[in-house]
Amino acid sequence: MVMAIATITLVISSSLSIYTQIKTYREELEENVVMLARLVASNADTHLTSGDSDNSEARLTSLDVADMVLNVHIYRTIDVNARPPLALERFADYNRKGQTTLPNQAKQLLTLEGKPRISANGNFIEVASRIKTVDNSMQLGWVYLRASAESYNKLVGQSILLNMSVMFVMMLISFLLALRLQRIITGPIEQLANFLQRTSRQRDYSARADDSNIRELCVLSDAVNVMLARIQEYMQKQRQAEEQHRKLNASLEDMVSQRTLALKDANQELIHTLEKLHQFQRQIVQNEKMASLGDMVAGVAHEVNTPIGLGVTASTMMLDRLTVIEREFENKTLKASTMRKFLTESQENLNIIYRNLNRAAELISSFKQVAVDQSSENSRSFCFAQLVNEILLSLRPRLKKFQHNVNIECDPTLTVETKAGPINQVLINLIMNSIIHGFEGINDGQIDICAELVTNNKLKVVYRDNGKGIPKDIRKRIFDPFVTTKRGQGGSGLGMHLVYNLVTQALNGSISLTSEEGEGVEFVIVFPVTNAKTGK
Repeated sequence: MVMAIATITLVISSSLSIYTQIKTYREELEENVVMLARLVASNADTHLTSGDSDNSEARLTSLDVADMVLNVHIYRTIDVNARPPLALERFADYNRKGQTTLPNQAKQLLTLEGKPRISANGNFIEVASRIKTVDNSMQLGWVYLRASAESYNKLVGQSILLNMSVMFVMMLISFLLALRLQRIITGPIEQLANFLQRTSRQRDYSARADDSNIRELCVLSDAVNVMLARIQEYMQKQRQAEEQHRKLNASLEDMVSQRTLALKDANQELIHTLEKLHQFQRQIVQNEKMASLGDMVAGVAHEVNTPIGLGVTASTMMLDRLTVIEREFENKTLKASTMRKFLTESQENLNIIYRNLNRAAELISSFKQVAVDQSSENSRSFCFAQLVNEILLSLRPRLKKFQHNVNIECDPTLTVETKAGPINQVLINLIMNSIIHGFEGINDGQIDICAELVTNNKLKVVYRDNGKGIPKDIRKRIFDPFVTTKRGQGGSGLGMHLVYNLVTQALNGSISLTSEEGEGVEFVIVFPVTNAKTGK
């Protein structure tokens, strides 16, 4: 860097110096040549006026004392208004010894007037000047002068050589000074670098760098020493932290092993507790099923008692009539009108007995199918609309107490193969929830049960009512166990939990709820089915 700066500085300064000297030498040469040309012109006016060319040439021989003058031509003006060379004639010549006679130079007089020109090879310089009368009233002719540029070239060469020598000497001195400065500056830097490398390899952060005679390097050494001191302090703290960490890890391992053993014991207890809880929950759900089934049995038994009672009454009446007919027949008092009346009443009683016994048989058959479906987990093929009708028939004892309307929107020919028991239990629980909770204080509620095939293997069942709806605080946890608004009034809170488990586990489907308080509820149940077909 020092050599580059020194070289650039010396080259620029030497170039400027050489340029200035060459320019000065050239200006001096041009001034001397112009001055000589003007001097010759001032001495030639009298000879041009008198026309004495011999005296003029003799006068020009005095230029021998001027070593630089090589050739001189004097031209006389023939026509003042004409431009040279047509208006000039050669009047007198001067040629230094050893110089050849030059040809006529009249063509370039105008370009050389007051403007000296050095030749292309740099050997000579030439100039031209006008010759006028003493009072400058008329132009008499021209002077052409050629002078040697040897002195100029010699001065230029000496100047270049001197400047180059000075520049070389200065560059040599700069190089020596740069080497000296390099040893002075880089020596301590290399020592500091070696010290840092040795410290890094040995990890001996207690070592310290030596001071230097250079102020900047002294500052650098102090900074390095401060850094080493901080690293040493950090390493000590790190070792202490590692030791504490090791001790803490050892204690933590003991604590973890103890906690692990305690956690295992707690997990075992929790597993046993969960098993018991699941057993209790299954038992409660089973009890809920049995309670629902018992309620259904009581209703069906009450419903069956009516047709059976009517049949018993009709058969008793018929037996009484038969005893009267038999007595009259034995007494031979039986009349044709009495016999006809007996036959008519017997036919009516037999029709009553048949209709009521058939009605009881249908109720028992429906109850039997519902009971079988509730207790069975096997899949079977059935007509969905018929299944819903059987469920409604089994719930007739509960429904006939109210004026609620149950509307079924389903293709009567829709047949699917799936588990009928879970569907049975789900619909019974939803209908009972509507009667007990949704239609509380309402005697003419509306229940809609819609079923349709979403795809070839999925059935969508929509259950909705126009009851009271579900409160917002209950709606979010409606499917959780033991959630009920009839706590202490006979409600267990397991109905909707049972519905959710039957749909998601037994039927492998999904159930969603939409409800606003005062606007009823809507349950959307979607579950897979097989062998679905319709009569369409």
